[in-house]
Formats: sequence, C-alpha cells, structure tokens
Amino acid sequence: MRSVLFILLHIALAFTAFAQQINKAKIEDITAYIQKTGHPLIINFWATWCKPCVEEIPLLQQTVQQNKSAKVELVLVSLDFPEAYPNDILDFIKKKNINATFFWLDETDADHFCPAIDKQWQGSIPATLIINRKNSYRKFFEKKISTKELNIAVKTMLQ
Repeated sequence: MRSVLFILLHIALAFTAFAQQINKAKIEDITAYIQKTGHPLIINFWATWCKPCVEEIPLLQQTVQQNKSAKVELVLVSLDFPEAYPNDILDFIKKKNINATFFWLDETDADHFCPAIDKQWQGSIPATLIINRKNSYRKFFEKKISTKELNIAVKTMLQ
C-alpha cells in the first residue's frame, strides 16, 4: 500500500511540476505585461507550425538559463490558430519541455497587433523583442535570431 501511495505522490508531483499554462491574451495584455515587468524580457512571437520558430526556442531557453542571475524572463507568445489553443499548444510545450511564460495571442488583425510591439513589424515570425525597461534597452528582430545576435543583444540589455 505504501509503495502505491509513494508512486501516486511522485506522479502528482511530476504533473504539478509541469503545470504550464497558456494565458489567452489580447495585444493590450501583452503590452501591459511588458510595461509592468521590472526585469529584462525576451519576448518571442512564434507558432508550433513555424519551423524557424521551433528551431530557435532552445537557443532562447539556453540564453535565459545562462542569464538567470539577471532575472531574464522568456515570454513566448503563440500565434497559433484558434483551434490549436490550448490543447495542441500545451501538448507541444510538454513534448519539447519548454519552460517560459506563455501567452496565446487572441488576435487576427496583424495591422493592429504588430505596430503595438514594433512599428516596423510586418507580421513575419519568428519575431523577438528584447527589452529592459530599467535602462530603456529595446531591440526587435523580425527573423530567426542568430546566436551571435542574441548574445550581443542580451549583453547590451544587461549593461
């Protein structure tokens, strides 16, 4: 009986440890999150069906992990289609073991949400905003970011 309880406890703890959630958000929610956050952010706009998006997530995670003492936060904003929210996105996150703050952007009008993030954003993904409100650092990339570009941007953001 004890071994059964022990196993059930471990299963419950494992499930709790990966209790990721995806917050459904409008672009105003995302911009408000940026404005209220007092630590450095790497905000990535992506989708599960976007190959370059998926390819760059491990680099973003690794960079955040390397800068954990600076409290850099990775925020992943999914632009997946409505039918993918939330189950398909959550399944993808679990399968890839992604750790971040997650939002699903409940918007379809790129002419509305893109300029709210960067006036030059044409709507392509991946797109990444690196921002530190404490020193007014802000850099936007509308492409798959390279390791070198990310390292330079994060180093500059943390100065």
